[in-house]
Amino acid sequence: MKDASGFALALPRPPRRIVSLIPSITETLCHLGLADALVGITVYCVEPRAVVRGKTRIGGEKDPDLDAIRALQPDLVIANIEENVREHVETLRAWGIAVYVTYPRTVAAGIGLVAELGALTGAEDEGRRIAQDLDRQLARVRVRRQGRAPARVFCPIWRRPYMTINGDTYIDDMLSLCGGSNIFAGLPQRYPEVTLEAVAGARPEVILLPDEPYHFRQVHVKDFSAYPEMPAVRDGRIHLMDGKLLSWYGPRIARALDVLPDLLGPGVGERG
Repeated sequence: MKDASGFALALPRPPRRIVSLIPSITETLCHLGLADALVGITVYCVEPRAVVRGKTRIGGEKDPDLDAIRALQPDLVIANIEENVREHVETLRAWGIAVYVTYPRTVAAGIGLVAELGALTGAEDEGRRIAQDLDRQLARVRVRRQGRAPARVFCPIWRRPYMTINGDTYIDDMLSLCGGSNIFAGLPQRYPEVTLEAVAGARPEVILLPDEPYHFRQVHVKDFSAYPEMPAVRDGRIHLMDGKLLSWYGPRIARALDVLPDLLGPGVGERG
């Protein structure tokens, strides 16, 4: 099996000692029934809370303790092209540790990754079941938003300076699928800096303020009060939200597909 970096990985048997370097992967592995096999996680792996509470922390995504990882004697480490450092992956592989690198760029790829990880870890049936359920939910959301004009949306990921996402990102795809049109999709940088004047000029109808990676709070809604003619401000459509719904792939996609359509456009999402 080839990973997202093109590296061919063949495990002699399903892994029994796994280190996850990505929070959403940690959650996915637990949904696949592999909580007991997880021996190491990052400091940012916070879900499922009851499971991660007792796991060994090996540092952050960008600055993991590689010696601590090696000491755990994993037979599989799971990383991500964007979130982790290539040199760290290469070091682990040089030590003879199997590393599988992920990189879903769309919601569909995030769903497919669940099945992919299931096949890799010996949880193929559960991975396929979860992925099929998510595919069905995604299809229903697509049907319900047909014929509806997308809402122009601003979704920052940082403040001071304000930063957002362009069209070449997982978050943009999630917004689009759920009925949003990212006002900065056309910018060349994947995570561009923008001014509030530029935001106001693009006239978003909805503003989403996630609690990660930057922890937007109620006080930050005031940043937009200087632009009362902005449709999102005028209509009171500035929403504080769980950032994991925007950027965590895996089983959490189900919750995202349930919540986001109603924030972006009433009647788009699934009900019942």
